[in-house]
Amino acid sequence: MEKKMIPLSVPSLEGREWDWVKECLDTSWVSSAGPAVDRFEAMVASHVGSSRAVATVNGTAAIHIALRLAGVQAEDEVILSDLTFIAPANAVRYLGAHPVLVDAEPDYWQMDPGKLENFLVRDCISKEGSLFNRHTGRRVRAILPVHILGGLCDMESILSLAGRFGLPVVEDATECLGARWGKRGAGTLGLIGCFSFNGNKIITTGGGGMLVTDDRGLAERARYLTTQAKDDPLEFVHGEVGYNYRLPNLLAALGCAQMELLDEFVRRKRAIAAGYAADFDGLDMLTLLRERPGTLSTHWLFTVLVDPSRSRLGSRDLMRRLDAQGIQTRPLWQPMHLSPAHRGSFATDCSVSERLNRDALSLPCSVGLAEEDRRTVGSAVRRLVSGGCA
Repeated sequence: MEKKMIPLSVPSLEGREWDWVKECLDTSWVSSAGPAVDRFEAMVASHVGSSRAVATVNGTAAIHIALRLAGVQAEDEVILSDLTFIAPANAVRYLGAHPVLVDAEPDYWQMDPGKLENFLVRDCISKEGSLFNRHTGRRVRAILPVHILGGLCDMESILSLAGRFGLPVVEDATECLGARWGKRGAGTLGLIGCFSFNGNKIITTGGGGMLVTDDRGLAERARYLTTQAKDDPLEFVHGEVGYNYRLPNLLAALGCAQMELLDEFVRRKRAIAAGYAADFDGLDMLTLLRERPGTLSTHWLFTVLVDPSRSRLGSRDLMRRLDAQGIQTRPLWQPMHLSPAHRGSFATDCSVSERLNRDALSLPCSVGLAEEDRRTVGSAVRRLVSGGCA
């Protein structure tokens, strides 16, 4: 008999996905134009509290366009989180710009505003109305905080620093749709916010992304650039280089059905996190990711730190032992300052992100995770790290 697997994070298609997709098939609106795209944009904008949204083919495309709208040009620098999936760093490079990497904070694992301030104050100089990195000589053009794992960066501090130094803020909110800072949705705090709807996100369109903004001009330009910068509605006239970044109507239809369930999905994610927290109560060899006061986290990927000095197993050994029991887990991303793809990028001291990468492990937390399976995972982790039999 095939061994049952408990996956890390898989989509939950339990709403009206068939109805929405069938409407596309029945009307033949399946490509990059159609009513589902407009509906999906409106639903996301309404939920997060933004006046405008522009759908894209994936989250990386949304970040790429957002950075361009923020004025990032070749040989500029963009400050971003060191501990992140590689996509935002790649998007910076697509523009011929350079990442400046800021370490994670130890408590909430997001961009450290203290180290951000140190970089801006000690490593930068203002001249001719712009900010320059005194070490590289390049202009510092924007800040790109990446909200990881369903939580939020300290946006109050980051926005204060951005205002002080005259830098626009583009939020990479690709992992935290549904998260909130007070009453404001993640992605609405900076100039532009970006979301992803990859298969492992809290809602999915299979692949897809979205940028949101309250600036009408930026939204119109985003729509223009993502549709090949077409200037004439009939003739093939293009005023500049654009991108084929629009989301197909068929995938947007999936998104509409998923958005109808987003609040319920967030509730379930938070319940899963609470269950794991109870499972691991009293285990001094595990540290759980904290929720920042005043925010609501979606706990997109429930992640723990394994203390190698106290645990019977380190994070990678634990991962292998759990895999042998049919439980899928994964470590956090390689920090960007260690990535061969971004070798040579200017970085703050990034010792915290290195420790998080070394010791963190994300546990199964699909929206549809059964309570029995969550208890199975919790019991296995507790037994293995505390020295019980496998």
